[in-house]
Amino acid sequence: MADENSTSSGGQTRKRPAKKAGSGESSGGNGDASSRQDGSAPRASPPRRLTGGQVASRAARQLLELTGREAEGVTGLHRSEDGWTVQVEVVELRRIPDTTDILALYDVDVDSRGELQGYRRVRRYSRGAAQED
Repeated sequence: MADENSTSSGGQTRKRPAKKAGSGESSGGNGDASSRQDGSAPRASPPRRLTGGQVASRAARQLLELTGREAEGVTGLHRSEDGWTVQVEVVELRRIPDTTDILALYDVDVDSRGELQGYRRVRRYSRGAAQED
């Protein structure tokens, strides 16, 4: 790209270097090369690691978006090589009295950023039924 010229109030012309296309840097502020000691390009900060609670909350919310079923609670959370597996209990069918509701347990797989990778229903049961592990 060619240099852009600007004229000051005294009639003098000075040259300004043209901005690189797509550089994403703004003049001044922290992204400015003059604020860095070594003159290197700014580095992207590493992604912030999510807490288990944040992962569980995102997994339950994403499961609701896909299934339309309300999460009753998170019953398990396990960190894996690729991210997390979150066990979410959902209400599949509401009944009266609520002790006869039909619940389901889902395993929800999310990556390290908390984005849903897949889910599967592990089992279905009545709320009032005793469960053996």
